[in-house]
Amino acid sequence: MRVPLRRNRSGVPRTKNWTGRLQTGEEIEVAHRENVVAKGALSRQRTIIVRDDGAPAEGLRRGTVLAMRGLYVDVDSGDRTWSCTIRRMLRTRLIKNRHPVTVGDRVHFSVREKYDGVTAAGVIEAVDPQVGVLQRRSGRRIHTIVANVDQVIIVTSAAQPRLKPFLIDRYIVSALAGNITPIICLNKIDLDESAVTILERWLNLGYVGLATSAVTGRGIDELRAILKGKESGIAGQSGVGKSSLLNVVQPGLALRTADVSRQAGKGRHTTTTAQLIRLDIGGYVVDTPGIRSFDLSIIGKHELEAYFIEFVDRLAGCKYPDCSHTHELECAIKSAVDNGEIDPDRYRSYVTLFDEATF
Repeated sequence: MRVPLRRNRSGVPRTKNWTGRLQTGEEIEVAHRENVVAKGALSRQRTIIVRDDGAPAEGLRRGTVLAMRGLYVDVDSGDRTWSCTIRRMLRTRLIKNRHPVTVGDRVHFSVREKYDGVTAAGVIEAVDPQVGVLQRRSGRRIHTIVANVDQVIIVTSAAQPRLKPFLIDRYIVSALAGNITPIICLNKIDLDESAVTILERWLNLGYVGLATSAVTGRGIDELRAILKGKESGIAGQSGVGKSSLLNVVQPGLALRTADVSRQAGKGRHTTTTAQLIRLDIGGYVVDTPGIRSFDLSIIGKHELEAYFIEFVDRLAGCKYPDCSHTHELECAIKSAVDNGEIDPDRYRSYVTLFDEATF
């Protein structure tokens, strides 16, 4: 396949500033021939070989990304963990992404002693196509939070920090768009038992939800059963207790935790990088850093309706085939909201995401 090159990687094709250099008295040696870089689209691309069967090329090993540590990536090959760098060509190919690889990625790597003068055990040469991704927009790039998982445990808290239903809706939409099963986990239920009623918003739609407490142990067996034998991600805002839950699910992990800031009422970033954790009960879970904002403008305006499951069966009732469900008359979705058939807060989540979408 042909892949584009980054223009800033090539040197200056022509010698410049002849007049200024002559005025300063610099002695100039004129070359007999000058290299000129072609301007066609093909001249800015390179041919690389990609295997369709997913098997590693000769001399390469396969592994799963466990963690990102600055310029290095921990890769599990099944028999040991390798500290790898990433081939620059691979970074160029995946320049639209915030990071060229993500925790959970299946990668192909070569074993090296040194690469570009930096000591490293291996070099990642290729990444298998991702399935089951949780993504958001980060600036102009796409931030893949976790890849190759079956389900994502969306953790929120009854209190400290305060419950944010709209953020949960964003996670659900991202999960569905990435082909992942969303599961809502209301943690810290020991701080406010009444908050459990908020789960009904999603339970009534058929989503799986549970209430947990890392302090009292409530719901931990249920959470353990959900994680058993699955490839899972665990996500949510900072301070909701994601790492605390995992410490209880599998004693001995000793993941770092911290109290919520009393002044700001927000969680502290104790998990600074995503990491893949093998579970003794089978399967694995990816513990991700807390996120306070979740930009989903990567999802198109007219795709959103498909990720609000209470909308789907009613779409045919809209008068206009391209109805946005925001201002049109004779809209089946708006009528369902007025009649109490669709939760008004869920509808407001949809309208907010629709307004934020850029295409």
